[in-house]
Amino acid sequence: MKKDIHPDNYRLVVFKDVSNDFMFLGKSTADTKETVVFDDGNEYPVVKLEISSESHPFFTGKVQFVDTAGRIDKFNNKYNKWKK
Repeated sequence: MKKDIHPDNYRLVVFKDVSNDFMFLGKSTADTKETVVFDDGNEYPVVKLEISSESHPFFTGKVQFVDTAGRIDKFNNKYNKWKK
């Protein structure tokens, strides 16, 4: 293996699903300016996610629409002219 190609700044970070406030602890090199107090009482940098295993329909078994940017409305407006 090549030496010195892996980042040195691996650290514990909290990944937070913004759709349902689910948080889990993992390691990452992602830069972030925000911090959050995790369940263990320690403060960690936080990386915000739009979807995780707690909100994805494949893992939950139920369909829920997560539309943070109005993509569904944009699609409907674009293709509404072919609607009969």
